[in-house]
Amino acid sequence: MINVGIIGGSGYTAGELIRILMNHPNAKLDFVYSTTNAGKQLHIAHQDLLGEIDFTFTDKVNPEVNVVFLCLGHGKSKSFLTEHQFASHTKIIDLGNDFRLHKDEVFDGKKFIYGLPELNKTEIKKAQFIANPGCFATAIQLALLPLAEAKLLNDDVHINATTGSTGAGVSLSETSHFSWRNNNFSHYKAFEHQHLGEISESLHQLQSDFKNELLFIPNRGDFPRGIFATLYTKSEDSWEELVAKYEAFYKNQPFVTVTTTNINMKQVVQTNKCIISLMKKGNRILITSVIDNLVKGASGQAIQNMNLMFGLEETTGLHLKPSGF
Repeated sequence: MINVGIIGGSGYTAGELIRILMNHPNAKLDFVYSTTNAGKQLHIAHQDLLGEIDFTFTDKVNPEVNVVFLCLGHGKSKSFLTEHQFASHTKIIDLGNDFRLHKDEVFDGKKFIYGLPELNKTEIKKAQFIANPGCFATAIQLALLPLAEAKLLNDDVHINATTGSTGAGVSLSETSHFSWRNNNFSHYKAFEHQHLGEISESLHQLQSDFKNELLFIPNRGDFPRGIFATLYTKSEDSWEELVAKYEAFYKNQPFVTVTTTNINMKQVVQTNKCIISLMKKGNRILITSVIDNLVKGASGQAIQNMNLMFGLEETTGLHLKPSGF
């Protein structure tokens, strides 16, 4: 069994990790660390776990666990790892943004591999330290990687993507308050979202001469979870050629499905799936990408990475079906 520790145990991503790991045949929770909830049952913070698991938060860390998931606020993983040392065999998967960019990938002698399995599966299998991708970044990269591999990103890419309120984290803010969010819609960080850096680096990994702009408008939706992203750019390739390239790129990627039908977010919520829909009008290709921001965009992808790091089938514990109603 893989003994698992979770740091920052009271947030949404930690809750999703616990929910999925409870039914993982090769993993066992060792500790869930939370200084604010130490000594309390997990269901105090994660009400969906009431009656499901008898486990308490702790303010103690077991440094000998096989793998630890860092579910801390962005920028806090470095300070935590400075203050707490883990065994030389312990694998670390960070769900924050501390180590995602190339300039930050080495910390205290540890090299963090960017954990997008559909891009870096070979490296992930050999890695000890993983920087889990951001949620918007996952949806957008999966929409564009086949074009980058085929060297077909030769124009600006227009991106409009909407995320649920859980994307803002569990701490209450003005724009996550129910009375503000309900029956409301807004954009934020237009053209300058923090995930643009990791998206750009991944695209350059496959198409080094990509020099056009990623024009990204992130939106806040009035639903709790999920990301619905639409992207368009120019392409002179035929419709049939584009579909064939996408299907070939994702042929051996179990969590990505390519379709030419209209799709909706309920098809992926509560799962580790990404569905990509392709349309073409004239010389423009429209790509729609849908994921659950807390699963494929965070905790599910982190467990997918854990599976790869420990030599398991990457779908282990992640056979999750959505509810379409």
